[in-house]
Order: sequence, then structure tokens, then C-alpha cells
Amino acid sequence: MQDNLKDILSHLTTDIDQDTLLLYLQNKLSAEKKHEVEKQLADNEFASDALDGLQAFADKQQVAYMVEMLNRDLKKKTERKKQRREKLKLPDQSWIYISVIIVIILALIGYIIIHKMNQQP
Repeated sequence: MQDNLKDILSHLTTDIDQDTLLLYLQNKLSAEKKHEVEKQLADNEFASDALDGLQAFADKQQVAYMVEMLNRDLKKKTERKKQRREKLKLPDQSWIYISVIIVIILALIGYIIIHKMNQQP
């Protein structure tokens, strides 16, 4: 099975391996392994709800297709958000900061010189 098909399930739970969950959905696990997965799912309410939703698919190949579609859509949306953030990002304007600092330093030097000239008799 392709690795990119399982990306959407990667954060489902830390206890159950993605491959194990997909094999469970396809009824390819031994009875002992099934019992172990069900025991882990009983402890995690979110994962058990997700599994119930995934079991609603009549065709288990459709699950893999839906996972692939969700991953593709998720990557597109995150890429669009990334591009939008890049557009909003201000360009590097370090020369402006340097010029402001130079102007402030020149103003201070000018003030000090004028102040000392006024104090001389």
C-alpha cells in the first residue's frame, strides 16, 4: 500500500499503527490482533468514532481512495495558505532600518555639537 494513502490517518491515535487500522478495516487481521485493536479503540473515543465512520463504507477500497483524496485536498489547501502567507510577507527592508539608525545617530551627534557650542563663552 502506498505510504501517501495513509497520511490522513497518521494522527488518528498513537496506540494503533496506520497499517494495522487499515488491515482491520479490510478484515485481514487475525482474531487476536482484531481483539487487540478493538481493546485499544475502546480506550480512545475519537479513534473509535473515526473507525465507525470508516466502517460505514461498503467498499473498503473506497476507504483508500477517500484517504488519498483527503490527503490531496489537504495538501492543496495548505499550499494555498502557504502561498498566501508568502504574498503577505513584507520584503526584506533592512536598508530602511539601517538608514533610520544612521539618521538617529546623525541627529544625536548634531544635538551634542550644537549643545557644546552653546555652552562655550
